[in-house]
Amino acid sequence: MYSDPTAVITILVVDDMPENAAILSRFLTPMGYKVEAVNDGETALVFVNKHPPDIILLDLAMPGMDGFEVCQRLKESPETRHIPIIIITGLTDREANIHAIEAGADDFLIKPFDRVLLEARIKNSLKTKILQDQLLEYQHELEERVQLRTQQLERTQQVAVFSLAKLAESRDTETGDHLDRIREYTRELSLEISQGDKYGHMVDNAFILQIYQSSPLHDIGKVGIPDQILLKPGKLTVAEFDLMKTHTLIGGNTLQAADEEAGGNSFLSMGRDIAFYHHEKWDGSGYPYGLLGDAIPLAARIVALADVYDALATKRPYKEPIDHETSKKIIIEGRGKHFDPVVVDAFLAQEERFCEIRGQFQSKGEFSPLHATVDRIAQIQDPPIKNT
Repeated sequence: MYSDPTAVITILVVDDMPENAAILSRFLTPMGYKVEAVNDGETALVFVNKHPPDIILLDLAMPGMDGFEVCQRLKESPETRHIPIIIITGLTDREANIHAIEAGADDFLIKPFDRVLLEARIKNSLKTKILQDQLLEYQHELEERVQLRTQQLERTQQVAVFSLAKLAESRDTETGDHLDRIREYTRELSLEISQGDKYGHMVDNAFILQIYQSSPLHDIGKVGIPDQILLKPGKLTVAEFDLMKTHTLIGGNTLQAADEEAGGNSFLSMGRDIAFYHHEKWDGSGYPYGLLGDAIPLAARIVALADVYDALATKRPYKEPIDHETSKKIIIEGRGKHFDPVVVDAFLAQEERFCEIRGQFQSKGEFSPLHATVDRIAQIQDPPIKNT
């Protein structure tokens, strides 16, 4: 950008007649300008892209690519459109000059030209370019500031989401690894689904990032379950289990209130849907509302499979972790019943990544009574696939 008044100003002369370029060079060099010259339009475009000049003096009548096309192509490019172009031509045809202005030329002179007039036109064009360069520089600085602020805001959102999820961890030492695995599983499922025909239009990069950040909130509502139920070592009664299931409503309502406070459609919207509906089932037999099929938000359907797989694959005091092949078999049996068939197919396509994630995030903490209770509920109240 030309913003330094002490910098040498470069002028590119584009003319198919070398003697014309030489005349211009003799005029301009004593004025302190650096003059470069090329003899055809194609070479001019290459030169400008590699070494952008401060101003271009352009002839119109050239063989091959004429000055009209050179001017138009330079003005169409965001990288070169700010460079002033002064047409210097022997064409006296009024239509030709109008055509040059329409192509984007900033000014023009008719040969033979007056040296004083040429210098005045150059100085005026350079003043305009200086202002344009300063504006571009300001725009770039503003874009950098906006980008930095956006990154800071996104980071704040990520911290807020994971801090909320950590509330559950405060009552469950196992949850930390569980949260890490869940968000990795959901990202892999989403990446695979994004390549498919059915939901590909819904799962873009923003969706994938958001589900990665929001999936740890799925069980946030468990902080509202009383200790005597949440930490009960034995079998829950039907009434106690019904109360346990309200963690979906507690979590969903809490995040909905926060989302509404933020104006709606905030970064908490997906977390709200996940908290509410990750125990809904494709066939309508889930809770809390018994939603059926596509009525369940896609993010919740993805988290549902990830959550079940992690429950199956995790070691508990009363059982060893279920191996991947057995876990896969259970997931397949739930296809079209518990799980959206598309999500199951995505799991099968990414099962190697699931195995890698499972090995990468092995739980290192003490076993939590919370998971013991919830997993035992699953075994007592229903087959393992149902109430994880």
